[in-house]
Formats: sequence, structure tokens, C-alpha cells
Amino acid sequence: MSFVRNARYLMGRSIHNIQKRGFADEMKLTFAAANQTFYDQSEVRQIDVPSFSGSFGILAKHVPTLAVLKPGVVQVIENDGKTSKYFVSSGSITVNEDSSVQVLAEEAHKVEDIDVSEAKQLLSQYQSQLNSASSEEAKAEAAIAIECAEALVRAAE
Repeated sequence: MSFVRNARYLMGRSIHNIQKRGFADEMKLTFAAANQTFYDQSEVRQIDVPSFSGSFGILAKHVPTLAVLKPGVVQVIENDGKTSKYFVSSGSITVNEDSSVQVLAEEAHKVEDIDVSEAKQLLSQYQSQLNSASSEEAKAEAAIAIECAEALVRAAE
């Protein structure tokens, strides 16, 4: 098969698959962490997530995606327009073909529940650990903790 025929065949298959996919007009969110479940198959309008490939917003009919969460704020806009913000330390995000979304966080807390002074103390503690770390492993662990604590402070402010 020639290159042009291959390209035409692949384009035709792609268009057929897109037409066949039949995305939903509503989006259902499951958002949970080890400490709490925030949404359980709840219909929402939009979800904004921080990921290592960049922050992005998710609406119904979003292309299927799998991403790793980085420390930061997940914002959920419900159908009535109410906005809720949650700090996540890490985790994963999955967007499925049927417009269902799963946000699975290692740890998550409502932003309004974060104490700014405690977050700053935590950051200071991890910075001290980095400065006194004697092994490469201890330095790496402290650097990861600092990244998370910095995001926690930004979320709380």
C-alpha cells in the first residue's frame, strides 16, 4: 500500500472512530483520596487540574486522557456554578470516553481548611531537612516534600 493510500485509510478510520465514539453531554466526577471521598459520580460542569504535563480544564466531551497530578489545586465547578477548591499532594486523573472523570489523590483537603501558618511552618521544616540532608536519597525526599509544601502555601494564601 502506498503512503498516500495508508494516510487516507488511517484518516478514514479516525473519522469513523470519532463519529462512533458518541460522547455524553454530561460529565460525572469521582474525586477521592485516602482520607475522604469528595464526589461520587456527581454531575459537574468543569474540573481544573494541575498535572506534570501542565494544568488543564476538563469539560464534557473532553478527549480521553490519563495524567499524573502534581501538588496544587483541583477546582470543581458544579452545574449550579458553585466552585470548590481542593489541595492535592499527588495522584492521577483519568478522563474516559463517556465523559466520566476520576481524580484519585494521594491526599486531598478543602483549600478553606488549610492553615496558612501551619503550611509555612511545614515548608520551613522541609527546607531545614534539605539543608541538613547527608545522603542523596534524603535530599531527594526533602526536595519532593518542599515542592508539595510550597504548593500547599500557595493554595492557602
